[in-house]
Amino acid sequence: MTLVAGVDSSTQSCKVVVCDGDTGAVVRRSSAPHPDGTEVHPAAWEAALRTATAGGLLSGVTAIAVGGQQHGMVVLDEHRDVVRPALLWNDVRSAGAARELTDELGGKAAWAEAVGLVPVASFTVTKLRWLAEHEPERAQRVRSVLLPHDWLTLQLRGGRGPLTTDRGDASGTGYWSAATGAYRPELLELAFGRALEVPDVLGPAEAAGRVDGMLIGPGTGDNMAAALGLGAVTGDVVVSLGTSGTAFAVHDRPVVDGSGAVAGFADATGAYLPLVATMNAARVLGATAALLGTDVAGLDALALQAAPGAGGMVLLPYLDGERTPDLPDATGTLRGLTRASMTPANLARAAVEGMLCGLADAVDALVRQGVRPRRVLLIGGAAKSAAVRACASSLLGLPVVVPEPEEYVARGAARQAAWVLSGSAGPPQWALPGTVPAPGEPADGARVRAAYATARDLEVTR
Repeated sequence: MTLVAGVDSSTQSCKVVVCDGDTGAVVRRSSAPHPDGTEVHPAAWEAALRTATAGGLLSGVTAIAVGGQQHGMVVLDEHRDVVRPALLWNDVRSAGAARELTDELGGKAAWAEAVGLVPVASFTVTKLRWLAEHEPERAQRVRSVLLPHDWLTLQLRGGRGPLTTDRGDASGTGYWSAATGAYRPELLELAFGRALEVPDVLGPAEAAGRVDGMLIGPGTGDNMAAALGLGAVTGDVVVSLGTSGTAFAVHDRPVVDGSGAVAGFADATGAYLPLVATMNAARVLGATAALLGTDVAGLDALALQAAPGAGGMVLLPYLDGERTPDLPDATGTLRGLTRASMTPANLARAAVEGMLCGLADAVDALVRQGVRPRRVLLIGGAAKSAAVRACASSLLGLPVVVPEPEEYVARGAARQAAWVLSGSAGPPQWALPGTVPAPGEPADGARVRAAYATARDLEVTR
C-alpha cells in the first residue's frame, strides 16, 4: 500500500489524514488545536502540525501536501523570520484599506477585470495596505509575503528552498489573476508601496520539494482542497458551513463579477472555482444556542419544533460583520418580534434559516455568473444539524445531498500528494464519498427568503 498524507491547517485546528494512495481510504488521522483569534503567529500552526504528526503518524508516508485557510497574510524579513503575527481572513481591520484600493484602481469592475475579485477585508492585498499604513516600522522590514499554506510548506522543507504556492491559493490574494495565470505586481505595489518577493506558482501536480523521503505537493487553499477531496465536478455546488460559509463550484472558465460578490478563484486541478463567502455560518448556531441556554443539539431540537418562517421572526446573522454582502461593520438584526413569535423555538429556527438564506444568496450569485448547478453538496460542522438538513433544499432551491463525514480539506490535500507522486495527467480516481439525501420538508422557501431579503436590503442600504 502506498501511503500519502494531507494536512488541513484551518482557522481552528490542524487536521492530518493518511490515506491509501490508490483508493483514498483513510488509514490514520490526528489533529491539534490552533489558538483562537483573528491574528496568530504562524509558529502556532507549525507547532500544531508537529503535535498532530507525532507518534509515527507519518510513518511510511511517501508524499504530503498542505491545504490551508485562504488569504492570511504572512510577512517575512530578509532572514525569512516572521515580522508580525499573521492577519487571518476573518480579521476585518483592513476594511478601510479595501475601500481605498477599490477606488484607487477605478472601482469594482476594474479589480474584477484585473484579478477576478474585488477587494474586501478578507483578501491579502488589503492586509498589506493596512500594514503599510498602520505599522510602518514593521512594514519596512518586510521582504516577502506568503499565505498560510505556503508558509507551512516552507517549514516542511526546514525553511529552505524557494518560496512556493499554487494557483488556487494565489488567486485569493488580490495580486494574481486566475484568467492570465500571472501576478499583477503593480497591484501589490499599489497596496504596499513597493515590490515584495512572492512565491513561485507551481502547477497542480508539481512538487514543492522533498522532506525525509516524502515528496511535498504544492498545496492549495482550503476550499480548493475540499473540492478535490469531494471529487466535485461540473454541476456540483459545494456549500460549506464551517466557521465561515462558502458556496463554490468547479467551472471551466474564469469568472469576472464586477459586483464583487463572486470571487473568480482558480481550483487545484487547472480549472476554476468561483466562490462566494460569508463570515457567519456554524458559529451563528453556537451563539444562538448559548443565548437560549442550551447547546447546538438543543438548538437543533428547538428549531425543528417551529414552523417554517419562524412565526415571522427573521435573523440577519451578521454577528461578526459580513463579507458578502461587504458589510464589515454590520451587526446582527432580529426582525418580526411579536408576543406570538417570541419563543425559543422560533429564535432557533430563525438562526438556522438566516444562516442558510445567506448561503442561498451565494448560490444565486454563482448562477448569475454562469454556473449551472444540478445539486448541492452540503459539508462542514453545521451540516450535521437535522434542522439545517431539513431546511436546506427548500431554501437553496436545489436537491441537497450530505456526504459522509470526513475531513475533506485534508483528504483533498492527500489526493493532491498522490497526484504529485504518480506523475499522471490528472488526480487519482479515488472512490467518491457516500452521500445521503437531505430529507427536506414541505416548506415555502420563497416566502422565507423574501422576508430575509427585506431585512438584508434594509441593512445594505442603511
